[in-house]
Parts: sequence; structure tokens; C-alpha cells
Amino acid sequence: MAGFENYQDATRDIELEIERMGVALGIDWSNEAQVRALAHEALTESTDLVRQAAADPADQQLGAKVTLFGLANLMLRTMEESANVGLETHGGPIWKTFGRALWAEAALRRTEG
Repeated sequence: MAGFENYQDATRDIELEIERMGVALGIDWSNEAQVRALAHEALTESTDLVRQAAADPADQQLGAKVTLFGLANLMLRTMEESANVGLETHGGPIWKTFGRALWAEAALRRTEG
């Protein structure tokens, strides 16, 4: 990515939205199994969920999940981009919990694929 990016501000903004979607979906961020299952779903089923949400825009739960999965993608890209310029991106507890689960699922997919 060209130019200056404020990764700390982006991290804060993304994490705040992840937290909001978590509240809407009733996610217990301290439940490792629930967060890992959510990360798995984010990496494997997001395309299908986007189609479902487009077909039923009134389904707020589905919309929140699609938003959360989009934020997960943005979160991973932010971490990758900052690492590429030599910066480590650190968020708060929800960022770290979800990030660990996403990285673990991504690594599992690479070894299985």
C-alpha cells in the first residue's frame, strides 16, 4: 500500500466495530471454542452468507455476521500490511482473541489445502 497509514487508528476503529458486531451476535469473546468456530466460519462461509444477506436484508443477525466477517478480512489485511512495512499492529483484547483464532484457522487451511 502506498503512502502513510495510521495502523493504530485503523486497529482501534476496526476493533470497536468488531466489538459492536459481537454484542449484536451475543459473542462471548472469552469462549475460545466459540471464537474459533466463528473464525472458521468467517474464513469458509462468508461468501454464502453474503448471498443470504443480500436475499434477506431484513435479517439483522445475518447482516451483523456479514459485517463481522468483512471486518475480520480487514483486520487480517491491516496486520499483514503493517507487518510488510515493519510494524506490529496491536489491538485490544477482542482484537487479539479474534486475531489468534483467525490466524490459527488460516494456518489450518494452508496445511489442509
